[in-house]
Amino acid sequence: MRKLFLGILTLLLLVSCGKRQDSEEELAIFKYNEAAGILTLDPIYAKDLAHIWVCNQAFNSLVAFDEQKNLVPMIAKSWDISEDGLVYTFHLRNDVQFHKDECFKEAGLDCFVPRDDAKRQSEVEAPEPVEGPTLNTRFVTAEDVIYSFNRVVDKRLNSPGMWIFSSVKHEGDQYAFTALDDSTFQIELSQPFPPFLGILSMTYASVVPHEAVEHYGDDFRSHPVGTGPFHFQYWKEGVKLVFRKNPNYFERDAQGERLPYIDAVSVSFLIDKQVAFLEFIKGKFDFMSGIDARYKDELLTYDGQLRQKYVDKIELITEPYLNTEYFSFFIDPNDSLGPNRSRAMRQAVNFCIDREKMLRYLRNGIGEAGTGGMIPVGLPGHNSTIGYGYDLKRAQRLVAENHLEGYLLQLSTVADYADIGKFVQSQMEQIGLQCKMEVMPPATMRSMKANGSLPFFRSSWVADYPDAENYLSTFTTPNFAPSGPNYTHYSNPDFDRLYEKAMRCNDLQERARCYTELDSLMMQDAPVVVLFYDEVLRFVNKRVKDLGSNPTNLLDLRRVRIEE
Repeated sequence: MRKLFLGILTLLLLVSCGKRQDSEEELAIFKYNEAAGILTLDPIYAKDLAHIWVCNQAFNSLVAFDEQKNLVPMIAKSWDISEDGLVYTFHLRNDVQFHKDECFKEAGLDCFVPRDDAKRQSEVEAPEPVEGPTLNTRFVTAEDVIYSFNRVVDKRLNSPGMWIFSSVKHEGDQYAFTALDDSTFQIELSQPFPPFLGILSMTYASVVPHEAVEHYGDDFRSHPVGTGPFHFQYWKEGVKLVFRKNPNYFERDAQGERLPYIDAVSVSFLIDKQVAFLEFIKGKFDFMSGIDARYKDELLTYDGQLRQKYVDKIELITEPYLNTEYFSFFIDPNDSLGPNRSRAMRQAVNFCIDREKMLRYLRNGIGEAGTGGMIPVGLPGHNSTIGYGYDLKRAQRLVAENHLEGYLLQLSTVADYADIGKFVQSQMEQIGLQCKMEVMPPATMRSMKANGSLPFFRSSWVADYPDAENYLSTFTTPNFAPSGPNYTHYSNPDFDRLYEKAMRCNDLQERARCYTELDSLMMQDAPVVVLFYDEVLRFVNKRVKDLGSNPTNLLDLRRVRIEE
């Protein structure tokens, strides 16, 4: 009798809510592996790509960047910026709803939606429906934006994204976030900061409902409620994470069809990348980003092309990535070499590295040689000629003229970059410098470089937002680590003054010229060795259509289709 009741109930659900209850085999599920693991689904802690990818499925910010790096509306349908560049006024869409959830006690947009029985839940993507409570939702208002942004700057929550509002006017803990009415939100800055609008596209700035945070408390990390294209369904930590299609998502395609197209997203957490690679080859995963040295030659030819035996099953997608890979020097004012000899040593290291050879033999040609400055290919301000090319004789002359023969540098790196470290080590020995390499765990390295304990260390900077300021700010004096991202402790008053000038410039072309000048000035002092500008590298199962790519390597599944 109970089975008959559940059968009738399920039929009623299909009619009343329009929610299709497919079996796992019938669902269009996008599956991928995340070897790095996930610690939280709260967007204010989404500090790396692994967490950004999962949070972006469940949340939206006011604005976003498209694949061409154009800023486009999201929860905000439009915005105005005052002539002095200090006041940003956002006009919100009126059709953005939060995911249906039990945290909404009093909302008019209710629909009976079955809840998953946690005791019966296993590792499947689409568990059978069982009885559950009525779930409500509500529309997003300007007060939700204020609440969400105040969570980011709340010192008690210790969000790593607090810096995104550092330019916002505030007195103590009170920030200039204002709701003019339900659909109008305003921010006032303490001084003009042209990249600010782009910063608001970051996952940290996602909009969340206060009801969910208050209802779930600390468990909001494992029960996210947002406005995104997919809603949370299930997370067995270290094993499986599942999102289901949000039937009320506000975006539609050009033909008026509601996004997203697929039914679910399933994330696995296999730690061993080689095992995950084999599962991808067997078709168990739909997507793989980047490539590990252990299987790069299996997939790619030496010139970076997909090997012929995989052409029928896999699509290779590449494009310039807003990621600069480099080695950093810690600029110690008490260095025994003195400022001039120390600078000559850093320049000699830059000149002695054959970056083209490094890319050819160690990365199968993936990436572009770092002969420019810190600004990567694809961003206004990039110039491929302001850095260092391979000039062995010039490097040897710098060493000889400054009596640097036999000088020992301690290079610190992580296991994934040990091969590049060894290559740089051998290149330095050609010009009479010694280099001792130490491989350490990433967490140890992060801690030691923050407190200035590493003289020469592996670094990487992926753009948080597509503006060159993101790279150049890491060399300003006020940003000295550990309170800021200037791990080199590079300090140049001329650089700082020009940086401030660029931040007061609203003309994009003029600001790009300032960026190039800044990059060139910094590279003359050589606090870093730019190795290469990376590429987004995506391997996609051919059943997946329209995944595409973007310069910041965000995982956007709104328009993906899956064909069997």
